[in-house]
Amino acid sequence: MEEAIVLYPSPPIGHLISMVELGKLLLTQKPSLSIHILITTVPYDSGSTAPYIANVAATIPSIKFHHLPTVTLPSTKTTHHEELAFEVLRLSNPHVREQLLFISKNYTIHGLVVDFFCCAALSVAKELNIPGYHFFTSGAGVLAIFLYFPTIHNTTTKSLKDLKSLLHIPGVPPIPSSDMPIPVLHRDDKAYKYFLDSSSSFPESAGIVVNTFASLEARAVKTTSEGLCVPNNRTPPIYCIGPLIATEGPKDDAGTRNGTTLECLTWLDSQPVGSVVFLCFGSLGLFSKEQLREIAFGLERSGHRFLWVVRNPPSDNKSVELSAHPNIDLDSLLPEGFLDRTKERGLVLKSWAPQVAVLNHPSVGGFVSHCGWNSVLEAVCAGVPLVAWPLYAEQRLNRIFLVEEMKLALPMNESDNGFVSSAEVEERVLGLMESEEGKLIRERTIAMKIAAEAALNEGGSSRVALSKLVESWKDK
Repeated sequence: MEEAIVLYPSPPIGHLISMVELGKLLLTQKPSLSIHILITTVPYDSGSTAPYIANVAATIPSIKFHHLPTVTLPSTKTTHHEELAFEVLRLSNPHVREQLLFISKNYTIHGLVVDFFCCAALSVAKELNIPGYHFFTSGAGVLAIFLYFPTIHNTTTKSLKDLKSLLHIPGVPPIPSSDMPIPVLHRDDKAYKYFLDSSSSFPESAGIVVNTFASLEARAVKTTSEGLCVPNNRTPPIYCIGPLIATEGPKDDAGTRNGTTLECLTWLDSQPVGSVVFLCFGSLGLFSKEQLREIAFGLERSGHRFLWVVRNPPSDNKSVELSAHPNIDLDSLLPEGFLDRTKERGLVLKSWAPQVAVLNHPSVGGFVSHCGWNSVLEAVCAGVPLVAWPLYAEQRLNRIFLVEEMKLALPMNESDNGFVSSAEVEERVLGLMESEEGKLIRERTIAMKIAAEAALNEGGSSRVALSKLVESWKDK
């Protein structure tokens, strides 16, 4: 029988892309493998992944997609989309079992690889005697925190939001308790329990595959690998196989992004080397109209060239929305006359940019980012320094690592209510592009780009880790 690996990502496109890239990577190591990806159909709008899936299926025959039936959610209200995701994935377990049995008729399944939100499926894998692996789509620093999270839970009775203290976790700088992801701040929330359950499942798996590389997060990689974040030496093998980034993002149905791609890359061609600041905040990050205006004033006063991706503000002032509004009226969102006054040195794009292509363009000299891990790795691989402006999920943790541990970013500082002033935007852009500190960050980022290439080359740390992962299947 043919050999197979089953990958199980959570619904957002960023998680799916990471899993597909993992599948592609496994095929470079073992071309005879068959990769099967389970797709959860969610009962809420999370943006269409269909065009992306169709493209992968058409170009890589070894990757097969299995669409699970839609589950019915209980009618309870929830405040976190993370909680929704956990709930949908938990209810999908019977369908996961069905698919694994179906695939195993024709294939020997070496492992079920789940992401953080899909840990409920590990019980199904165990029942069917299939080794269960975690694929951690963030870095080793965040992994250290979640490996240690059950210990935090057991050593305090307070909610993290009420602790108002620093968390001392092996392998990472001290973490202000308020910088932990929102779903784990409230001990009584259902989302908190889901995160705790998921964190507690790490020691039960056959291995943890992490999208990072040893020299990017040396201390966190060493600490987690030595088992110092889980009591009683219960940490499974850790395989750091990154940086794993998609060279091309998803296209939409109409292909309109090709026009955007052409427009912004042509514009960048006409700008001096290293002169442009790129501002882009991920597939879910949104700002209020007031915040967009502050960014505009800050960029204008900085005097620097910029390429800025703007999305419509959310309807109820959240910083995250699962589906974007396509129609954007820039004139009504941005300060009057802003586009005219900055047209010689700035370009504003609606909703989307070909981020990897932009970051690798010689004209781009800095990146103001929400610190999503995929974006961090893309910046590192392009050798572009960052201004870290986290919005949701684990991004506040990534800011700490980028600023204090890796020293590849300047922090964007918010007020207590999360608002960032135009003066702060101006100061950080100038700091990144002109200051001595900005110059040092740029040099370190370029050195890390070289380290990333070395990790992926023959004999490099990530290539060795990948070989060990594939070898481990023979022992199962």
